[in-house]
Amino acid sequence: MGRMLEKDGFEKKEFDEVADVYVINTCSVTDNADKECRQLVRRIQRKAPEAMVVITGCYAQLKPAEIAAIPGVNLVLGAAEKFNIADHIKALKINDAAKICSCDIEDVNIFTASHSVNERTRIFLKVQDGCDYNCSFCTIPMARGKSRSDRIQNVTNNISSIAAGGAKEIVLTGINLGDFGKGFSGGRTNEENFFDLIKALDAKDDIPRYRISSIEPNLLTNDMIELVANSRHFMPHFHIPLQSGSNEVLAAMRRRYKRELYAEKVTLIKTMMPHACIGVDVIVGFPGETDELFNETALFLQELDISYLHVFTYSERDNTHALSLGPIVPMSKRNERNKILRNLSYTKTQAFTQQHIGQTRKVLFETANKNGMMEGFTDNYIKITAPFKKEWEHEIVDWRV
Repeated sequence: MGRMLEKDGFEKKEFDEVADVYVINTCSVTDNADKECRQLVRRIQRKAPEAMVVITGCYAQLKPAEIAAIPGVNLVLGAAEKFNIADHIKALKINDAAKICSCDIEDVNIFTASHSVNERTRIFLKVQDGCDYNCSFCTIPMARGKSRSDRIQNVTNNISSIAAGGAKEIVLTGINLGDFGKGFSGGRTNEENFFDLIKALDAKDDIPRYRISSIEPNLLTNDMIELVANSRHFMPHFHIPLQSGSNEVLAAMRRRYKRELYAEKVTLIKTMMPHACIGVDVIVGFPGETDELFNETALFLQELDISYLHVFTYSERDNTHALSLGPIVPMSKRNERNKILRNLSYTKTQAFTQQHIGQTRKVLFETANKNGMMEGFTDNYIKITAPFKKEWEHEIVDWRV
């Protein structure tokens, strides 16, 4: 969206500077979207009362009227219309009532490629969007539409362009990344798949490093794991959502695998790549998660050879099947379980890092921070902090951990 506006003559400003237009991109995964959105709009009104405020993203698609009612909001753009942002802004008049430009999510069937551009050498490239899964806790299919993806040829063309700008690492992203190839513009069938994509990218030499952002365990094939294990360019780093270590809770969540499959994938990765980093998403406090079922999850995670956890506290979402499930877990118990797993994550990360002390690994360093230090990540995602050296900036350096 930023690049579209810049092409149309807009100049990008920092958020804390005075601007003519502010664009807020919202989420629907956490329950703070409404609160955070209102706070940001109030900040803008204090700083630039004459500015136009545009709200887009998942929350804007799910509850456009609710957002339009926030004082100070001028324009609400849904999932399809956000890519026409420049035209909508130019048609807007400051004194008009808040305008909603949205559509039925079922009508959203076009894939629009996008990637991050900032001072870092690590670029996030979206190759897939939408989701056909119907997990009982999730609103993403309602906010992002059906699964659809780019063509491999388009992806490689985009990567060539990104590489020309000096990027050293690309993170492949999507709502359900392993579903790549299932559909593309207009919902037509695509005969390509995610394995085809990573195989094609690994054969290219213009980007030294790739990462797979997150992939469902049932879509992570053994062929993919083997390709990464033998890859010249794909980093030994996997992020695999689990959500629960209890098969009973997984069934209630409408997940498409059991814990046994998850454990098999972790074991295969670690057998082929003992040094691989494995991250895990997990949700605590799902309806019906008793102390016994939570302990089942905690013990399962304790025994898995994983590197870190992203822990989410379950929060109720309108129009989801989980609202009809019970018994409801008290919020105090949800928070307590979150703390237990975050402590486990810390322990796992420390243990994973300790295994690599003394090893030499390749680190991609980024820019300096405010303290005169610089940060980077090893190939297997260990965060390294070092005194700033200009010659290391945006470079891959052999580093003794």
